[in-house]
Amino acid sequence: MSFLTALVVFVVGIVSGTIVRWFAGLAAIVALVLVVLGFATPDIALVNYVVERYYVGNELLFLSGLLFGIDAKQTKEVVVER
Repeated sequence: MSFLTALVVFVVGIVSGTIVRWFAGLAAIVALVLVVLGFATPDIALVNYVVERYYVGNELLFLSGLLFGIDAKQTKEVVVER
């Protein structure tokens, strides 16, 4: 994996974490409705391409970015206090 690919996957994780932090309740409700209705995995060619090409095999890198994005506000507050 190239450095640029790793950086892009990590940034996508950070952005996703930030979005999850902002809209966690809404995202959970929408996800539940999609699962109940059977639309949890829409067949969109671009989404499938991106998932197969970049996400598969990079789950931990994405997860690290996601968690960093979720905790970025708290981390910033701690750093500012010090």
